[in-house]
Amino acid sequence: MFEITGTVKKVFEEQTFGSGFNKREFVLTTEAGKFPQDIKFECVKDKVALVGALKTGEKAKVFFDLRGREWKESYFVNLNCWKIESLGGGAADAPPVDDDGAPLPEEPGASVDEDVPF
Repeated sequence: MFEITGTVKKVFEEQTFGSGFNKREFVLTTEAGKFPQDIKFECVKDKVALVGALKTGEKAKVFFDLRGREWKESYFVNLNCWKIESLGGGAADAPPVDDDGAPLPEEPGASVDEDVPF
């Protein structure tokens, strides 16, 4: 059992497969460490309903388990969410952001950090 806190970045549509299996995924951005991390979680079966209450921009605490599997000599890891707690601070509380992807201008004399996140 693991838990992590972050901001909801994206909520995907529910997926239903031919076998009757269903899942819904979402991305949580964490500020732990030097660089923000976008982490994708999934809710399956009866836990899919948990994702319906999430709103982009709100803070949430996610409780999850790690699930690993092998398929055709490849290995996959899923972060299987089983509980979500809203911590408020939704998008309505945040000022609008005009992000065109361009870097922000730096203050004169500011030090430049050349470390990359990988």
